[in-house]
Amino acid sequence: MTSGTSENGHAQFSVIIVGSGIAGLVLAMLLEKACIPYDIYERATEVTSLGSAIFFNATTAKLFKQCGIYEDMMKIAKLTPSIQIANEKREVEYTLDFEEAVNMFGSSGYIVSRPMLYDLLRRQVPHERIHMGKKVINVQQTEDHVEIEFQDGSTASGDILVGADGAYSVVRQKLYAHLKGKNQLPASDAVPLPFSTVCLVGQTRPLDPEVFPNLKIEGCQFIRTLGDNKPYTWTYFTTQQKTVAFMVIHYLNEVSSKENGSTSNIDWGPEAAEIMCNQVRDFPIISGGDKPLSVGDLIDWTPKELISKVMLEEKVFQTWHHGRAVLVGDACHKLSPAGGSGANCAIHDSLCLANRLNALSEKPTRAEIEKAFQAYRDERIPWVEAANNSSLIFKTMVEQMIRMTHYQPMCAYLPLIEDKGTIKSVHQESLHDTLPIVELRRKAKEAAVSAL
Repeated sequence: MTSGTSENGHAQFSVIIVGSGIAGLVLAMLLEKACIPYDIYERATEVTSLGSAIFFNATTAKLFKQCGIYEDMMKIAKLTPSIQIANEKREVEYTLDFEEAVNMFGSSGYIVSRPMLYDLLRRQVPHERIHMGKKVINVQQTEDHVEIEFQDGSTASGDILVGADGAYSVVRQKLYAHLKGKNQLPASDAVPLPFSTVCLVGQTRPLDPEVFPNLKIEGCQFIRTLGDNKPYTWTYFTTQQKTVAFMVIHYLNEVSSKENGSTSNIDWGPEAAEIMCNQVRDFPIISGGDKPLSVGDLIDWTPKELISKVMLEEKVFQTWHHGRAVLVGDACHKLSPAGGSGANCAIHDSLCLANRLNALSEKPTRAEIEKAFQAYRDERIPWVEAANNSSLIFKTMVEQMIRMTHYQPMCAYLPLIEDKGTIKSVHQESLHDTLPIVELRRKAKEAAVSAL
C-alpha cells in the first residue's frame, strides 16, 4: 500500500470494506491517507456508469480540499446558483437562490455527474486494493478478528469490517441475523425496508446548446417540476459536460407501494426502465427555448443502457454496529432521493468513522473498537435523522439548508481548512475528540526524530 500523508504510521490493524460505492471509496481514500491497511470487496464484476447527478455544497468542501481533490472536482462540476421550482405549464413559480452561499459558508453549491464523481473517487484508491466479483455470503466474528466468506469459496479476514454495501447490505443482514438470534435486535430494525418511491434516472449524451438552450447558461440549471395532481416530481441538471442529467420520482401511496413491492426488481438497470419511461414521456420540461420539450426528449437523447429504474426506501436503522463490524451510508440509513442528502450523508459517515479509526491504538481490543463505533454512531445519527426528517415543503427548504450546511466536518489527521464564511461550522465531535491524539502522536514522532 502506498504511504499516506498523515502523521499516523503506527496502525497495525486492518480494515475490510464491503462495497465500492461512494461511501466505501471515500473511506478507502481516507484510510489511504492514514496509512491504515484496508481492502475493498465489491460484488459486481465491473463498474456501471448508472445514475444522474449529485448536488454538493460546503458540507463536503473542506474534506475534498483536505484530500486534494477539490480542484479536480471543480473541473467536472457546474456551479449551481439556484434551484428553480416549476409547474407543468413550464412556468418557474419560485427560486431558491444560493448566490450568498460563498459569503455565508465559504463554498458554492455545485452539481457533479454521478459517474464522473465515482471515477474521480476511484482514482484515489490504488487499483490493487479493490477486488471485484466478490459476493459476501457469510460473516464470522471472534474476539480478535472478523472473517468474511465469498460465493467463490475464498475468504478474507481482518480486525474491522465495514459494511458499505448499500440498502440491501449483506453485512447488515448477517449482523442483524446474529443479533436477532440473541434477542438483541431492536424491533424497528427487524421490519423490512418499506418502498416509498420509484425513481427513474439517466443522463443524456452531450447535446447541442441550440437544441437545449439552457446549456448555454454558465451556471447549472437545476429545475424541479412538481406534478399537477399527480404523485410525481421530475428534475434535471445541466452539467459541465453539456449533458442533461435527469431524475423522475414517483411517490408511492400505500396501495402502489404494495404493488411495486411485490415485484422482484430492486436493482439499478436498463431492463426495468422501459415501462416507466413510457409512463413519464409527456411530462413537460423547461429547456430555455421556444420549442416545447418533455422528459421523453431527454429519454430519447440518452443511451438505453444509461437509463435505470430503482425502487427506493426511506429508513434510518438504529443498529449501526456490533463487535468488530460497522455500517456506513445506505447500509444504515436510506434517505429519500427528493432531499438529495444520501451521498452527502454517506461521505460524512466515512469521514467521521475514519477519524475514529485513526485514533485507535496499534492493536485495539474489541472493546476499544466498539467504543469507537458507538462514538461514530452517536455523532452521526442526529444529522442523519435531521436529513431524513427534513420537510419536503418548499417554504421551509431554505431554513433547512442553512441549518444543515452548518455541518462541515473535517478529517482530524489532515491539514485543517479554515472557515471562510460568515456562518461558522458547528462543533464536530470526532474532530474535537481525536485531534489531541493526532497532536500527541505528531509530537512523539518529532521527539523521536530529534533524539536520533
